[in-house]
Order: sequence, then C-alpha cells, then structure tokens
Amino acid sequence: MNPSRAGVFLLLALGVVAFSFSGIFIKWSSAPASVLATHRLSLTALLMLPWVWRERAGLVSLTGKDWVRLSLSGFFLSLHFLFWMSSFHYTSVASAMIFLNLTPLLVAAGAFLMFKEKYPARAFWGMGLALVGTGLVVGGDFAWTLTALWGDVLSFLGAVAVAIHMLLGQNLRQRISSTVYSFVVFVVATLVLAGYNVVLGVPLFSYPAEEWGIFFLLAAVPTVFGHLLFNWLLKFTKAVTIQMAVLGEPVGTVLLAAWLLDEAVIWSQLVGGLLSIVGIVWFIRAQARSEEDGKFQTAA
Repeated sequence: MNPSRAGVFLLLALGVVAFSFSGIFIKWSSAPASVLATHRLSLTALLMLPWVWRERAGLVSLTGKDWVRLSLSGFFLSLHFLFWMSSFHYTSVASAMIFLNLTPLLVAAGAFLMFKEKYPARAFWGMGLALVGTGLVVGGDFAWTLTALWGDVLSFLGAVAVAIHMLLGQNLRQRISSTVYSFVVFVVATLVLAGYNVVLGVPLFSYPAEEWGIFFLLAAVPTVFGHLLFNWLLKFTKAVTIQMAVLGEPVGTVLLAAWLLDEAVIWSQLVGGLLSIVGIVWFIRAQARSEEDGKFQTAA
C-alpha cells in the first residue's frame, strides 16, 4: 500500500530523528571509523535476513545490469560511511555536518544531468532557507584549524559519495523492492569496507562488549530507521526530497549532543534549526503541490 503525502512526511520525520543519533553513537565509540561502518552495515544486513528470505524470488531475478548498478550504489555508500564517519575523529559533531548538508544541491544537480528532472522555482527558496539554517546550526561550532579542515574535507567527500548513491538508488528503486535493494547494497558496502580493513590490517572483531553495543545501535537506529526507511521511500518521492529532509539531521544531532555529550548550543544554532525546519517543510510542500499539478517549473 502506498503511503499518503502526510504519511511520507511523517516517515521522513522519523528517519531524520533516527539519523540524528548517528553522530552521537560515533562519538561514543573509540573504534576506527572503518570498523564502525563495517559492523553498522553487516549487522543491518543480518537483521534484514528474515525479510530477504521472503523476497528471495526478487533477489534471484536480478539481471547482470542490476547487479552492476547495485554494486556501484553499495560502493559509493561504503565511501560515504568511511569518509563521513572518519570526519568525527577530527572535528565536533556539529562541524562534521557542514559539508554533508550540501548533498541536496549535489543530488538536484545530478538528477537534472542524469534524469532531466526539474523542480519548481518556489522549492529552491525552501532549499536556500534550509541551507542557511543548517549553516547557522553547524557554523556556531566551526573551528578553522588544520585538523578541523581535514574533517571538513572528509565530510564533503562523504556528501559527494552519498549523493551518487542516492541517484543510483532512485533509478533502481523503480524496479527493485526496497528489501532486495537495501540488502544487496548493504552487503556490497560491507564487503568493500571489510576488504579495506583487511588490507590496512585493522582488526574487525577484537572489541569490548560496550563497542559491540554501539555497533548494534548504529545498525538498529540510524540504519534501519534511517537509510532502510529512506530507501523504501525512494519509490514514492524523489531523492532530492529525501536529502532535503535529511537537512533536519544537524538540528537533532546538535540538540542530542548538548544533552548527551554536554556540547554547548548557542543562539545562532537554535535560530538556524528553526530556519532549517521551515525550509525543509517549504521545499517538500512546494514539490508536492507541483506533482499534484502534474508540471514542474524551472528556477530560471
């Protein structure tokens, strides 16, 4: 059954809340980012096995071309996690988000080039407002040091990688079920990350119980109720809409960091959070109205 527009909006909100815990769990862990990413995805794939078994017919019916595209999508997802999760070791929770939130612009540009998608002019006002708000949220904690700069570079590379992953997924999700798509992509990403760890000699299993608890939380909360949910929603909305909703993640993450990590929240971050939420709602509503009208306007 297809969700209503209100249902899609609520599910997007749930996904954003789940995503907001990701940075907190990463900060709690002392394991290397590549290990965190590997177990986050491998445990998620294991949790999915009962549902994958039910849809095994869809798995065996994949064509060679499907496998190539799914593998590419999984490869770029692995790069996203490797780059972005590594950035938390060089900067604060808030600063790690600044370049990641360029993803909607990267997705919109990619969708225009790859799929000739167009968006209503009023939607870009919402996008701009959300980006300004997000900049205020993370800018309040921005530190101009070489260490922080490297963290920013990693975050930007993570944004590019996840934008490519989302664009590949939008095309595939029109023909492949969410369960099959997500499972294959997560397994491919797990294999890529595991190979990375093996080549560099990074241990994968010798971690205390507390770390394994964090690995499981990363799989159960931001991955199942974040990535997996958004993969399912790709069939009912555009990739750029999902990425616009994800702009709400820094707001939730900064508030959670203030509560759970005792990281300070300043007034500009609170104002930015409000602007970001308003911009996200504006963009989604503008696009929904245009889809109802059956036409899109350019921003020219």
